[in-house]
Amino acid sequence: MENKEIILMQRYELGRLLGQGTFAKVYYARNLKTGMGVAIKVIDKEKILKVGMIEQIKREISVMRLVRHPHVVELYEVMASKTKIYFVIEYAKGGELFSKVAKGKLKEDVARRYFQQLISAVDYCHSRGVYHRDLKPENLLLDENGNLKVSDFGLSALAECKRQDGLLHTTCGTPAYVAPEVINRKGYDGSKADIWSCGVVLFVLLAGYLPFHDSNLMEMYRKIGKGEFKFPNWFGPEVRRLLSKILDSNPSTRISMTKIMDNSWFRKGLDPKRRDIHSEGKEPAPLDADEVFRPNENNCSATESKQELARPCNLNAFDIISFSAGFDLSGLFEETDQKKEVRFTSDKPASTIISKLEDIAKRLRLKVKKKDGGLLKMEGSKAGRKGLLGINAEIFEIAPLFHLVEMKKSSGDTLEYQKMLKQDIRPALKDIVWTWQGEQQQQQQQEVGQQEQQVASPSNP
Repeated sequence: MENKEIILMQRYELGRLLGQGTFAKVYYARNLKTGMGVAIKVIDKEKILKVGMIEQIKREISVMRLVRHPHVVELYEVMASKTKIYFVIEYAKGGELFSKVAKGKLKEDVARRYFQQLISAVDYCHSRGVYHRDLKPENLLLDENGNLKVSDFGLSALAECKRQDGLLHTTCGTPAYVAPEVINRKGYDGSKADIWSCGVVLFVLLAGYLPFHDSNLMEMYRKIGKGEFKFPNWFGPEVRRLLSKILDSNPSTRISMTKIMDNSWFRKGLDPKRRDIHSEGKEPAPLDADEVFRPNENNCSATESKQELARPCNLNAFDIISFSAGFDLSGLFEETDQKKEVRFTSDKPASTIISKLEDIAKRLRLKVKKKDGGLLKMEGSKAGRKGLLGINAEIFEIAPLFHLVEMKKSSGDTLEYQKMLKQDIRPALKDIVWTWQGEQQQQQQQEVGQQEQQVASPSNP
């Protein structure tokens, strides 16, 4: 590539590599017609098809078509070949905002300016029904004039991705920037979660370090869940009050975008006559998305879109952490002992697990209803036992032949449910269960304790 000119689609001259990830590489390029510099994200089709990321790519295209704003990286066009997908996007010459923060905290006026531009962009996204869900300095770029540009909408969600409860349910983002209700896995308001992340970004810009940080991931999540952080002594009273309202661990009382933009600290340096700092987005340019993928009206993520009946949901890293017994954070969010679920892993295909559960339900005279995303509802009463009992069984795909199944009581008597689980369900599942969660928890905790002792006494053989 050093001495050979590469012309892409007879439109762009490809230049130096700007960065790369697992599924894509980003190059600097020049538009042959206009001479304008752009960035081109080259995505390997085969790789994304193998890992089931096609819906994520569709969603990213749909989102970037919706959000044309001065402080959002613009998507100019989408092209495709047999093996590659090409996103032609705005080139942010100033690089990541993270590189500035990595050198130390920013001056208050500088940090405020970036925060104003971030809020303007995110508020505009929310007005178009788009929730970013991964806001952090690494995803905030700077143009040649030092203006902020929000990028990387790969984890974003559209308003139609909400479930019937009006909430989003996919746990995603970057741990140190994620809102407590996202970790909770009970459903969350995408705008409130983005507001929390904006608050973490502001804290980082002003402090030069994270408000919630710990080498132990579980301890960090506990701090996030309880909203435990300390202000540096150089933070003034105004910004302390604002951040306390943004980093409120209760989303129902967390400050709104409107109130942030009305805040006296926030409005410093803005035109006092202008109450709305919202910059209107440009009209979306026509894209060649239909040539990349077949038209699909639903651009939600795999865990939020309508799936074929009983197809299991995919688990991401956040889900696996939150399902792990050692990282059970339910106590942070539940006032009473509401935890009535049990989980097991299996190395059998999802169809085998479903058939087994259906056989058990039939023997127990429970009616089975299959729902979207690998959810089975079993309801009825076993002969000789009183009362109607409801049990939900949800199947999650960790790998093609490795699944996690969560079973929990949805209605009925808890003691009756526990009795049925112990006497009827668990024995019947014996031939498909790899391991039940909790049985090895004590052993794992003992092993962790031993490791901690060894770390504390390194000379101990």
